[in-house]
Amino acid sequence: MRIATWNVNSLKARLARVEAWVAVTQPDVLCLQETKMADEAFPHRAFEALGYESAHHGEGRWNGVAVVSRVGLVDPRPGFDDGRDDPDPDARVLWATCGGVRVASCYVPNGRAVDHDHYRYKLDWLGRLHDDLVANVDTATTPVVIVGDFNVAPDDRDVWDPAAFEGATHVTAAERSALARIIDLGMVDVFRERFAEDGLHTWWDYRGGAFHKGEGLRIDLILASPPMATALDWVVVDRNERKGEKPSDHAPLVAEFATVG
Repeated sequence: MRIATWNVNSLKARLARVEAWVAVTQPDVLCLQETKMADEAFPHRAFEALGYESAHHGEGRWNGVAVVSRVGLVDPRPGFDDGRDDPDPDARVLWATCGGVRVASCYVPNGRAVDHDHYRYKLDWLGRLHDDLVANVDTATTPVVIVGDFNVAPDDRDVWDPAAFEGATHVTAAERSALARIIDLGMVDVFRERFAEDGLHTWWDYRGGAFHKGEGLRIDLILASPPMATALDWVVVDRNERKGEKPSDHAPLVAEFATVG
């Protein structure tokens, strides 16, 4: 099963690129973030023409997540099921089962600044994702993959210059700890499991020629439960999709898993 995640930074602006990429890469499951669409605007028919079912959780101008699958798509569920009564105010997570694998497409809050309310929301959001996973999935035995734009660089290897981010979001101990709590449930960061070196990024700022200078962050992740992680065949960042005309500021991350079960 080939699973991909891509923050497209407006699906309306980049639908043609996504369609062309899907036609060539042919993922079995594609998770999208930052679609910036309302549910009624999502281009289900465009994906149907490529042989995919799709589910979307959106709100309009901001956020928005989707799961697109050619191996079946059942039990879609937006938001959190973590025992709390307050729904997430943003459209940031969508679960679905595709080909027997429980998949979550996540767009973790940015945080904005360490002293900002949005930063506290980010930490709470990651805590809710942890609690949702604990409440609903046995990670030791269930094929589950949580993917998306986590807006956290797991460690300093994932930052082009740690000194440049001192005091900023994405790299603080609290954010990394909140992400580590999810991984500690048995999830595996499959890209980092396969590649240990520095300088491997998934996001580059549009400004200042950051992509060409190699000034990026690794913040897009594929976290897999043990039944999936042990079946990993390969994983790659498709840097070519950060090039060309009007790219997203993120590149797709793609992993292929051998048949599970």
